[in-house]
Amino acid sequence: MRPPILLLLAVILTGCGDQLAKREAFLNQFVGRPEQDLVQQLGVPARTYETGGAKYLAYDDSRIDIIPPLPPFAAGPWWVYGDYGGGFPPQVVTLVCETTFAIAGGTVKSYTLHGNACG
Repeated sequence: MRPPILLLLAVILTGCGDQLAKREAFLNQFVGRPEQDLVQQLGVPARTYETGGAKYLAYDDSRIDIIPPLPPFAAGPWWVYGDYGGGFPPQVVTLVCETTFAIAGGTVKSYTLHGNACG
């Protein structure tokens, strides 16, 4: 029963790498552009912070996913053992990615990603 689960996990993780590349490609377009362009495209940030002449704009991206349940499986032929094992209930998972842009001189200098849903 484990090889299909490992295969599924490998497929999911491969898709995550692709998501990270897409996210970074989108965010890279803002580096070197005016802060105004960033706010026009992404909207008002969730949080801002200023220190040492630099400004930081934080944007949050979150969603809730439900991992479907896994049904119980027979521990052996039902006519021999007669019982079942395993099975897992559905799970609710909160996925969050915070993107923080560093602004200096009115221009986007860089960004950082934090969270379990950044890619």
